[in-house]
Amino acid sequence: MVVERATRKAAERRRCLITGGAGFIGSHLTDHLLALGHRVTVVDNLSTGRRDNLAPALAGPHAASLRVIEGDLSRVLRAELVAERFDHVYHLAAAVGVQRIVDRPIECIEANVIDTAELLRYAAEHGTAGGPARTLIASSSEVYGKSAKTPFSESDDCVYGPTTAWRWSYATSKAIDEYLALAWHAQRSLPVVITRFFNTVGPRQVGDYGMVLPRFVSAALRGVPLHVYGDGKQTRCFCDVRDIVPALVRLMDKPRALGLVVNLGSDTPVSIRELAERVLKTLRSGSPIEPIPYDRAYGPGFEDLHRRQPDLTRARDLIGFSPATPLEDTIRAIADTLRSPPPA
Repeated sequence: MVVERATRKAAERRRCLITGGAGFIGSHLTDHLLALGHRVTVVDNLSTGRRDNLAPALAGPHAASLRVIEGDLSRVLRAELVAERFDHVYHLAAAVGVQRIVDRPIECIEANVIDTAELLRYAAEHGTAGGPARTLIASSSEVYGKSAKTPFSESDDCVYGPTTAWRWSYATSKAIDEYLALAWHAQRSLPVVITRFFNTVGPRQVGDYGMVLPRFVSAALRGVPLHVYGDGKQTRCFCDVRDIVPALVRLMDKPRALGLVVNLGSDTPVSIRELAERVLKTLRSGSPIEPIPYDRAYGPGFEDLHRRQPDLTRARDLIGFSPATPLEDTIRAIADTLRSPPPA
């Protein structure tokens, strides 16, 4: 009986590849998969990810099950991992943050499209047991573009601005990623699920690339103004990464999710002005709130959505998804991260 249980446990221990695994979401996923007993390989070029994010995993009880490879994804797939095989592949590597997209559109577009194309081909050819690897492609609520419909459901139309507005290059590149993944599923039977994230937030997230909540928390801790872009009436739905990460694994384990696009996030809208006020109240900060016009923040002609709220019907039906972490807890967790010095 003991031998039988050990054999079954070994069979359930998966080989997992996480691209972008040193990033904010990727590092939490790394921790979660290691805690479940899986073997994890992380690939990250550290352009936006941070090796510090992996410090808990590298120093933890499951460190022997973790391999970290620093480098550009396309090269690593053709070099260090060319002979490797994986049960599950989580593709989280991507350009992130509105500010980065506005500042470096070529790098962002190429990273999103070219790396995803190579990753999908790799997953199709490097699964275990002679088949393709089950694959999760991380997408974004940005894919919906500037549609006025609320809430967004996965089958809704996507509406973009002109190609002269860099703002929409990220949305378009992530939509191409989705098309590629669904084409691999339809033509080559690649078992793939696509997740559209809606403002995932939490510990280890930084505001360097325009992420609004850690930017607000950092300003509140330093006692400087919280810059609210536009009129502050635009609404978003914020979901803690610690609610999102278990959902990724559950979706990968759900055969009915294969070939589908699934919204993931909270469906409780909060205005950006209200978000700033809740940060100040939660952290007991005396920082002022300062409105900043979009043109000043991102340059002339910047467009933004007034509302972005997901329809979570599909996620609830598939895995009973129900985010539970209060926004105030998330704010405190981000503050704790920003207060703590990086590991030596």
